Amino acid sequence: MNTAELGVFLRTRRARITPAEVGLPAGPRRRVPGLRRDEVAHLAGASVDYYVELERGRGAQPSPQMLAALARALRLDADERDYLFHLAGRPAPATGGGTEHVPPALLALLDRLDTTPAQIITDLHETVVQNPLAVALLGRQPAATGPAASLVYRWFTDPRSRSIYPPEDHPHHSRVLVADLRAAVARRHHDQRATDMVTRLRRSSPDFAALWDTGDVAVRRGERKRIVHPTLGVIDVNCQNLLSEDGRQRLLFFTAPAGSPAVEQLRLLAVIGVQDLVGGVPDLVGHPPAPADT
Repeated sequence: MNTAELGVFLRTRRARITPAEVGLPAGPRRRVPGLRRDEVAHLAGASVDYYVELERGRGAQPSPQMLAALARALRLDADERDYLFHLAGRPAPATGGGTEHVPPALLALLDRLDTTPAQIITDLHETVVQNPLAVALLGRQPAATGPAASLVYRWFTDPRSRSIYPPEDHPHHSRVLVADLRAAVARRHHDQRATDMVTRLRRSSPDFAALWDTGDVAVRRGERKRIVHPTLGVIDVNCQNLLSEDGRQRLLFFTAPAGSPAVEQLRLLAVIGVQDLVGGVPDLVGHPPAPADT
């Protein structure tokens, strides 16, 4: 770990990003040309003290999850992200899970959806980043690795993952998820991670195996969904997908049909805040959860 160079690199990347680029107000008095340290820490879900230590060339080695969060906060491109990992003494991550690199342009769109639940996922349905309203609507996604990072895998192996949708909607979502996964496997030219997931699912879930054997394929681009919220009840929303150029990532955003009860329900999300379904401790919208090992 090259602590001194890591600190310099973080400072130079921070100086080139304006608050407007990441959806933050500039404010009347700013003493730095780019982001402040506390703003980077907030965007990455880290404590301010921890981030300050990194910039000073001190502190513990950042986890891969923290490095990925910093890369997203500082809008690093793929080469810069890999260099950040190198300075921190970590191997550049393979694609997948929470360390998936998100194109800065896709993050810029996510920043502008501050009044709309939105998140970025991979084509294997691994959640990469959520905005606060998406956490309030869908719950905080588990910090899992391997196949369990994928909603498709959890859907067919862990019944608890289905509780976000009404039971009568489960067969529809099962069909759509499997058809979308087949498209992703083909798009990835049957890479090892995707084929391993299919093999595991066929072995562990007769439901998945039966649906996979139908041969159905369709990219999930948008549909109407009913989401079960612990406080607001069933919320009927439109879910739209904006795919990246290579199709391996997508920006999901949720809107209420005009004149429907969901208009008021989505408005209330920011008031209710984020409910930690594991610990039962509410967290105010606008404060993202800190990545592990920070």
